[in-house]
Amino acid sequence: MIKRTVIGLNLKYYTGAFIGAVAGLIALFLPYASKDGKVMFLPGILLKSGPLGLNLIMWSAFVFTVLSAVSAVVQLLKTSVAGMKIWQVFQAVATVSWTLLLFSSKKIFESAGLYTEFLNKNLSFGFFIGIIAAYWTLVSVMRCTRTNRGYILLVILGVIWLFPILWIVLTSLRAEQGYYVGYFFPHGLTLDNFKNLFSNPGVLPFGKWWVNTFLVAICGCVFNTMIVLMTAFILSRTRFRGRKAFMNILMIIGMFPGFMSLIAVYNILKGIGLNQSLLALIIVGVAGAAMGYHVTKGFFDTIPRALDEAAIIDGASRFQIFSRITLPLSKSIIVYIALGGFLGVWSDYIFPSMLFGDKQSSYTVAVGLFWMTDFKRIDTYYTQFAAGAVLVAIPIVILFVWLQRFYVEGLSGSVKG
Repeated sequence: MIKRTVIGLNLKYYTGAFIGAVAGLIALFLPYASKDGKVMFLPGILLKSGPLGLNLIMWSAFVFTVLSAVSAVVQLLKTSVAGMKIWQVFQAVATVSWTLLLFSSKKIFESAGLYTEFLNKNLSFGFFIGIIAAYWTLVSVMRCTRTNRGYILLVILGVIWLFPILWIVLTSLRAEQGYYVGYFFPHGLTLDNFKNLFSNPGVLPFGKWWVNTFLVAICGCVFNTMIVLMTAFILSRTRFRGRKAFMNILMIIGMFPGFMSLIAVYNILKGIGLNQSLLALIIVGVAGAAMGYHVTKGFFDTIPRALDEAAIIDGASRFQIFSRITLPLSKSIIVYIALGGFLGVWSDYIFPSMLFGDKQSSYTVAVGLFWMTDFKRIDTYYTQFAAGAVLVAIPIVILFVWLQRFYVEGLSGSVKG
């Protein structure tokens, strides 16, 4: 369509972008929704449901689709890099708005009293033409401006990744009780779900569960990290009779899933009187920690042995080499082990559910949250379950954000060493 050449633009894709922008503009005036023989058009919906409020997303789709079509005509008359960039921004906002309408149309229609019990299957071909045209136009404009189209995929994947998190957060704040509701955004928001987790410890001892899990996770994190580091250091830096056989045995045992031994472990703990106790959970976790030495040993193997030899010449012992040379150069792997140890215990469900049985006071949060979702209790506790899931995620986020700095420092330190 455009014959001229503009430095910094690839105008052979302009025709596709122009057609997409025009198709998006036409889609605004096609049937948007149809239900029970009643057809609604986007302009009519906007006029009936008011200019702002919950239908802000719909207004955004309408306005920026029009602006995108106007930009397409302007660039046809006078093409420029700045103008194409502006068009790209308009189209990006329009595309996001059309996508969000998949989740917000029900809320908009029901709040405006236009439809009841609306589902996405009631969206008509005007909506689907609009969303397809939006993505087509955005890709074509990005080709014109030589912008990497991978950003679209990254945004879509980011939304997919964030969607469950947003859903569980909104559910934790939902004022309406019950397991299933036919809408995404709550009708009312409240913090009572978080308060109720701690208001009646006799019935729902969530605070006790959280403390139990935190204690076990901290012990598991500290002891597991120490055992893995010491085991990996010995196997990496020393040579002794039976070393290879010992490593092979650990490798073979590690190939079997841990739940195969749950019954035997439980019977052993019951025989010595440690079942249904947090101490048993800590002991079992620590007992098998050495089998996770492989990655750490591989990391220790990359540290030059010349450092050990120089330290031995200076009179250092094996423990001093381990504590003063190897560990300072291994911050990244220490963080890796610590995070893995903490997360493994924090989210473990299978063994604690078998170990504690009906002793509710010893539950960890994983077992307690599952208890709340039992079919007999799910309608009563579901929003509190969502609130508990949010609280469970907080220590993990804090730990990761705090340790990530040491992870980066450890990587730079190991390279220097």
